[in-house]
Amino acid sequence: MTTPPLTYKDAGVDIDAGIAFVEKIKPLVARTRRPEVIAGLGGFGGLFALPPGRYKEAVLVSGTDGVGTKLKLAQATECHDTIGIDLVAMCVNDVLVQGAEPLFFLDYFACGRLDSALATAVVSGIAMGCEQAGAALIGGETAEMPDMYAAGDYDLAGFCVGAVERSQLIDGSAICAGDTIIGLASSGPHSNGYSLIRKVLEIAENRVVDGTPAEKLLMEPTRIYVRAILKLLESTAIKGLAHITGGGITENVPRILGRDLHAEIDVNSWQQQAVFDWLQAAGRIETDEMRRTFNCGVGMTVVVDPNDTDAALESLASSGEKAWRLGTVVAGAGPVSYV
Repeated sequence: MTTPPLTYKDAGVDIDAGIAFVEKIKPLVARTRRPEVIAGLGGFGGLFALPPGRYKEAVLVSGTDGVGTKLKLAQATECHDTIGIDLVAMCVNDVLVQGAEPLFFLDYFACGRLDSALATAVVSGIAMGCEQAGAALIGGETAEMPDMYAAGDYDLAGFCVGAVERSQLIDGSAICAGDTIIGLASSGPHSNGYSLIRKVLEIAENRVVDGTPAEKLLMEPTRIYVRAILKLLESTAIKGLAHITGGGITENVPRILGRDLHAEIDVNSWQQQAVFDWLQAAGRIETDEMRRTFNCGVGMTVVVDPNDTDAALESLASSGEKAWRLGTVVAGAGPVSYV
């Protein structure tokens, strides 16, 4: 008996399905288009031209990230339409802290077998995140790899490029003792600490937080701070920005401070969301561990001169951000102090 000729589809990769998927997501991608985009999907590389005359000495700022094991929760809850927002947020918020405007974004989606409906839901979230950030989604890669991923599993990675005038780079070097640290509210755990979160979900006897399923609160997408911070930069000299990701305030704020400075954080200046209280209680997590694992309700910090504090808070509020005086920069080397 003659063995029939094998095809790529027999091996688990459907080229036609991939082509159809690209056509399906083109309208989603088109919503993120910026004037600087030269070519759309389908080429071997995304093309983006910096507008002539806008920058005297442009510095490109790049960032790449994923969403960690929040993907496992997304797959378990079949919540695929917002995980793409998380992906964009983790990249654009990182680029933003250098003072850069995110310009364009690319994604990498890997799976065992392409599920067009699932993949489209993921990309719709990516497009939504790009719209929120004002970044163009100019390309990406969909990798179908049989035997590498179990049915229903997929992986995500994102890549962002932004630009800032060299003279306007924010590197924390201007920060000095007495400066104000402003906190911007997070929407929840964002995309960090989910390996611990999933352990808590495994042992929790009660998975309801104030009448809402914990999983729903934990899938709230990461907040994107781009438009609010770029608007603030138009009127205020920002001395430093810290994206509060894995490591929390404890590990991230010191990254922008000089060796002879430390942050003093007023723990009474804000009330963290109930989901953090639930995580701590259900997992019996020590307070120090909470603070160095989760953002605990603070998604971004802004350092400004004390004389600019009120104006900065007004600007952030006008952009729809919940912001407050979180603490102060203090002389002397040392870790973050919580008072």
